Amino acid sequence: MARQFEGSELIVASLNPGKVREIGELLADFGVKPISAGELGLPEPVEDGDTFIANAEIKAIAAATAAGKIALSDDSGFAVDALNGDPGIFSARWAGPGKDFSVAMQAVKDKLEEGGQPIPTPASFICALCLAWPDGHTESFEGKVTGQFVWPARGEKGFGYDPVFEAEGMDITFAEMEPSEKHAISHRADAFRQLIDACFKGA
Repeated sequence: MARQFEGSELIVASLNPGKVREIGELLADFGVKPISAGELGLPEPVEDGDTFIANAEIKAIAAATAAGKIALSDDSGFAVDALNGDPGIFSARWAGPGKDFSVAMQAVKDKLEEGGQPIPTPASFICALCLAWPDGHTESFEGKVTGQFVWPARGEKGFGYDPVFEAEGMDITFAEMEPSEKHAISHRADAFRQLIDACFKGA
């Protein structure tokens, strides 16, 4: 059986305010207050894992150890089938040092066109979550939502690659959806369902 989360504060090992806010919304029913690693000035570890789960574990363990509290990290990315799963674990890096995702989305489009690939084209969002305790124990989960990369980018409500992703069966992008709609079907929601079932049912 997975170890249960106890307490009311959770360190979120991310400097991305959109991600911290979304995690707070997903855990609101459990009375959990998310505190970002940025607020605490925690150092960012080197993410040198070769999978989403490996990178999530690196971040969560680093934050839990530094803060002495339970930490949750999320390593998520956008994977395009025709690009062999790229940008994948490098999704944020494609946005450049300024973390400008309009640059990243344009890069995906350019690479598809260079390879003579049609657009729309199959793509998915993947989210790995890792809950880490200060003693080094971890619980990890991975969620996924499939759909397609579309162009041009549409919508203002999401972040990251949301404006160029339509989930299967949808005709609007993640960035055009109300947050509650997106939370119901997203990769992060899938991973969170697994996390909550395993670690929060007793919270």
